[in-house]
Amino acid sequence: QVQLVESGGGLVQAGGSLRLSCAASGRPLSNYAIGWFRQAPGKEREFVVGISQSDGRTYYADFVKGRFTISRDNARNTAYLQMNSLKPEDTAVYYCAAKRTYSRVVISTADDYDYWGQGTQVTVSS
Repeated sequence: QVQLVESGGGLVQAGGSLRLSCAASGRPLSNYAIGWFRQAPGKEREFVVGISQSDGRTYYADFVKGRFTISRDNARNTAYLQMNSLKPEDTAVYYCAAKRTYSRVVISTADDYDYWGQGTQVTVSS
């Protein structure tokens, strides 16, 4: 079983950047597909971006294309979400998720993930 811990959230002005980290323990992150989701107050959790387990292919939600970048460093057992050109509407709690798989598939559905971190708050001021 893998445990996930997010970090790197905080308060930033619109147009600024943050890098979120998702540190894994207990199992090699290389065995898992990774996803980032977010949940704003009063809204449902939504998919942000995912990266496949095997070949690093990615899939981004339209509202973050060109601004956010997902990456993974299997040697460090950590996944990252680089967020640039942040907007006030990006304000949310951001969660990383993992699913053990051996596949090129990028998973975008929250219910398909088995493991979740506790989330990290991102607040973007206007």
